[in-house]
Formats: sequence, C-alpha cells, structure tokens
Amino acid sequence: HANQQVEVVVGAPAAYLDYTGSLLPPTWFLAGQNCYKVNSGAFTGETSATMLKDVGAKWVILGHSERRHVFGESDSLVGEKVQCALTSGLKVILCIGEKLDEREAGKTDEVNKRQLEAVRAVIGQDAKAWGEIVIAYEPVWAIGTGKTASPSEAQEAHVKVRRWVKDSIGADVANSIRIIYGGSVNEGNCKELAKLGDIDGFLVGGASLKKDFISIVNSQ
Repeated sequence: HANQQVEVVVGAPAAYLDYTGSLLPPTWFLAGQNCYKVNSGAFTGETSATMLKDVGAKWVILGHSERRHVFGESDSLVGEKVQCALTSGLKVILCIGEKLDEREAGKTDEVNKRQLEAVRAVIGQDAKAWGEIVIAYEPVWAIGTGKTASPSEAQEAHVKVRRWVKDSIGADVANSIRIIYGGSVNEGNCKELAKLGDIDGFLVGGASLKKDFISIVNSQ
C-alpha cells in the first residue's frame, strides 16, 4: 500500500486521462503531460488547460525536457503555459534541467536559473502563484538513460534552485515550495535520494509503470 502521507500525481497521455482517472485511488491526483498557452482558438491538436480540468486533472506537467528539446518549446513559451495553467486553476509541475554538454561546461546553475527566470518574467513574484507550482529538477542526461545524478549532485542543484527562489521570489516561498528530482529514479536509488534535505519528492518516469513504483512512493 502507498504511504497516505505522500501526495501522488499520475501524469497520463491526454487520450487516456479520463480512463486513468476512473482507476485511481480517490487520494491520488491526475495530471496532464502538457497544455497550451491559451484556452481557446484555432490550435488544432493542442490540449488546453480547461480541457484537462474537464476530464478531472488537477495538475499539469510543463517544460518537460522532451517538450523543450524534441518539440522546440522555448523558455518563454513554457512561462506563458505556466501562467495560463495557473489562471485556469491547475497546479503545475514545472520541469527544469540541463543537457549533458551544459553540465560538462559547468552551466547547470545557469540553465536552471534561465528556465526559472522565464516563468518569473510572466507570473512575477506572486507567492500565491508560486505556491501552486512544484519545481521538478530533471538533468536531461539522466532521463531514461539509466544514469542518475549522484545524491550530492542532485542535492547541490536543489540547494541552488531553492536559493534562487529565496532571492527572486521570497524566503517564505523558498521554505515551502517543493523541489522534486527526476531522472532515472528507481527502487534502487530512491531511498538514498529521499534522505537529502532539499529533495522533496520525485518525478518518476519508466519506473512508474512497474510495481516498484510503490516502493518509490513509500521512500518519502
């Protein structure tokens, strides 16, 4: 059984959101994997925040590395999407993170700050808005590769993200905001990562499709 003290959000493909929602335990929440920056208009094939709400989603994942690097979504577009989702009443899992060449060039902190600044440029320093956001740090080189940031690498990145929130948004938000880690999280590494002071949870990819997922939930 899953620890009832842990908030579990399941991000399903848009076509299966309604069906997935019908299967979830009542204490688990549904998330879209993406939404567009406006709720109406001629945008064939896009999913709006209001559509996600209509099928019972409470959350949406925005800025995932595949959206940024496969589909070419800019930092500014992600910021606009965040604003639209929040004003539509969805909570946001905001993904940030660096590619391998950026990490090797010592630019992890720079990339994370740039991606966060793009959101702040749109929603400002509104503590209520930031209170509806969970930041997911996902080093792109660790997604689906089997590579994981070492616990010290993950903690260091999270500390710097929280410091940015403190300096740019405010100390109260920095203390309360959840910063979760994503990137090949599995049953074997979750407990060690969960012990770290600035890792507040996980964004789980492939392991969420296995029974090991409950072990990850219960590592918190």
